[in-house]
Amino acid sequence: MSTEYAHPNATVIPFRPEPAEVKAAEQAVIGAALLDPAQIPALAVQLGDPGAFHHPAHETIWRAITRMAGGERPVDPLLLTGVLREQGDLGRIGGPGYLHTCIEATPTAANGDYYAEVVRVAAERRRIGTNTSRLAHMAGDAGTGLEAVRTAALSVLADLAGGDTWLDPMPLGAHTSLPTFPVHALPKWVGAYVDAVAEFTQTPPDAAATMALAALSTAAGGRVGVEIRPGWREQSNLYLTCAMPPASRKSDVFAFTMGPVYKVEAELQADSRASIIEAETTRDAALAEVEALMAKARKNPEADRSQLVAEISAAKMLAEQIVVPPNPRLTLSGDITPETVTHQLATHRCLAALSPEGDLFDSIVGRYSSKPNLGVFLQAHKGERLQADRITREQPTVDKPALTIGVTPQPAVLQELGAAPGARDRGLLARFLYSLPPSNLGWRKVRTDPIPDAVANAYDRNLTRLLRAMTDLPEPVVVTMDRAADLAVEKLQERVEVQLRPDQPLAHIKDWAGKLVGHIARIAVLLHLADHITPDHDPGTWRTDLAAATVERAAEIADYYTAHTLAVFDLIAADPATEDAHTLLQWLQRPKKDGTHRTHIKAHDAVASSRRFKKVADVEPALALLEQHGWLRTDEHAPTGQRGRPQSITYRVHPAVSTPTDGTDTP
Repeated sequence: MSTEYAHPNATVIPFRPEPAEVKAAEQAVIGAALLDPAQIPALAVQLGDPGAFHHPAHETIWRAITRMAGGERPVDPLLLTGVLREQGDLGRIGGPGYLHTCIEATPTAANGDYYAEVVRVAAERRRIGTNTSRLAHMAGDAGTGLEAVRTAALSVLADLAGGDTWLDPMPLGAHTSLPTFPVHALPKWVGAYVDAVAEFTQTPPDAAATMALAALSTAAGGRVGVEIRPGWREQSNLYLTCAMPPASRKSDVFAFTMGPVYKVEAELQADSRASIIEAETTRDAALAEVEALMAKARKNPEADRSQLVAEISAAKMLAEQIVVPPNPRLTLSGDITPETVTHQLATHRCLAALSPEGDLFDSIVGRYSSKPNLGVFLQAHKGERLQADRITREQPTVDKPALTIGVTPQPAVLQELGAAPGARDRGLLARFLYSLPPSNLGWRKVRTDPIPDAVANAYDRNLTRLLRAMTDLPEPVVVTMDRAADLAVEKLQERVEVQLRPDQPLAHIKDWAGKLVGHIARIAVLLHLADHITPDHDPGTWRTDLAAATVERAAEIADYYTAHTLAVFDLIAADPATEDAHTLLQWLQRPKKDGTHRTHIKAHDAVASSRRFKKVADVEPALALLEQHGWLRTDEHAPTGQRGRPQSITYRVHPAVSTPTDGTDTP
């Protein structure tokens, strides 16, 4: 698994571990400031740029501390907690408990200047390493002109001599720099089809790959599980969503990948039609016999009633023993109520809710009721016992229900889902694997090659074989992992556990990340089944132990979904400050009347830039967001400790705004 850090406002950037003493020093600087606020001005001067902190959580805390001190506000853990909560950063830095962790990590506040020097020196070393690494990369790139390399080298030398430097700013939002689905990790017959569908439809491979996984989950979900080690089992059903904008041809991708699923479902229904009619006829005949006996009793009141009651009872019992099998179903449409999902799961136990649109989410958030009904979607992911009594008394309680979800909504639908009461708190959002591929509208080829017949036939044949094999199982089957696979999962557990710590990449999505290793196991068993269902393998070889290499492939796919999930959770949590920040960045990128660009601004300049801002308080969240992403840098005056009106903050503007390149937020 890759180790990536999600910046507080959602751009995924590489996370490079620092020595433990540097992290401890950063904590001690914060702890010293909270234990002795009188040190804050001197610490701010010694550190210089708040970006000296390596850990983004520490930088966020320090910026809040210096703003409070600069505004002549008292600084203590309780007040700082309130400020971070108002900014929406409290959860991202690890909660109020992390402030006390920093205090506890401070041996003595008197040595705050020493800790600040450790932090400053470490930041300087990172800056030197970053610049020299970039220069080395340019020098080794044959495509870069020699003059450009020389110019860059002189710039690096000037910077190492003490000049000012800027790191590359991070794009606002998380829709750029997200990884593409690792198609090579899929079974060959699935990957070949995904590539062909993506090429033919001119869509990102993410969409076809995610829906292909949903098709595999439809076949195996609830019918085959995986035992990682004794006492730990996972089902094989997945909740998958690939958010794409309108006109992205997602309906075509959905139709191509789900075609065999609907074909097999229709065949199963056709195959069972005769037996259903026969059972219905037998039952109707038995009920008719009961009715005939009842009519006889009504016409002959003098007859031996005890004998008639015995005959009628026996006939009724015989009729009730005749079971009419339900019409086989593999799928549900997206436009369906939670109550209907419960009813259908009570009947079929294993189902897939599939839709090229986001109508399923509309139902979940309460389109047909006054409030969201999440229960069935929570239980059917885990396989928890499902009570169906609310539908009808005749419906039994269902053990191990398994629901697969495969939908391709628009991104805005995910925001609506995230805003639904209980969707985050009760764990619904944590059950989904999210894909948020970039739109390629405007860059698509007009004429494309059709999907090769051999590739399409292999996908249809193998998925059909898998669907048939799984639906023919009389009872659920459990695939076990071999020792090496178990150890691979253990390493993944250790790696994820570290990333859940307060200053680590997954700290602010612990609810989702807590299920990550389980999702890897589910993906692994689907890959295992698809690998062994081809004609190259003997029937039944899919029952063999799952190997470590399959776990590693599943982990690579999970890495992809992790990066995209970080982006989706930031999309869900997006507030007006993000839109305001885009507005300010577009203003900065526009030249002034004399053709030059702004190099320094103040908050009141930002207010005057757009009619949407009325006062300085309106732009401060957006300025803070631009600062966090590296587009602005504050020249804050060190707090003097004297009373009076605080000095106005000047922001330096990143030179990149005057020379936007690919990946920046150009209007």
